[in-house]
Amino acid sequence: MMKALSTVCLVLLLAFASSAGGDEESTARLLVSKNILNEYLVADKDLTVEYIIYNVGGSPALNVELNDDSFPDSDFSVVRGFLKVKWQRLAPGSNVTHSVIVRPKNYGMFNFTSAQVSYKPSEATDIQRVYTSAPGEGQIVSLKEFDRQFSPHIMDWATFAIMTLPSIAFPWMLWYRSKSKYEGKTKKN
Repeated sequence: MMKALSTVCLVLLLAFASSAGGDEESTARLLVSKNILNEYLVADKDLTVEYIIYNVGGSPALNVELNDDSFPDSDFSVVRGFLKVKWQRLAPGSNVTHSVIVRPKNYGMFNFTSAQVSYKPSEATDIQRVYTSAPGEGQIVSLKEFDRQFSPHIMDWATFAIMTLPSIAFPWMLWYRSKSKYEGKTKKN
């Protein structure tokens, strides 16, 4: 009897929870992520930022607006794309991806903070604001430091070859002369 009563209570609780959550699922709900796609952050080189907006709700999101003020003009220049974008409608169960290419002007530590997204969950509701995930701090290295670590160092290898050439060529020449001198004597005998 006790098991039957607890089972009935559990079924009623689940039914109540699903009916209460039904109103929430009929409106739009957005999940937004912000990612830095570059493996190395280098001053004066392009930096790609990707925003992905997911509508996990049951209705379309209206007047979706992405605004990212985390790249000040004093530290970054926009190469391609826009830091402020607007979509009229985002269907339920769909997503949209937006990319921006910026170029850091300075090197050092930089805190990549979140962007803001505003939208209307339905026609009759007020505007809601959500924030993207924040990539966090990133070390932007200078172009000189990046080239020192990752360039092919052709001039360095050429200098190394020229400097080692005498120490290899001089003993080889002595050996070759000696060999030639003794090869000539063994053939005469």
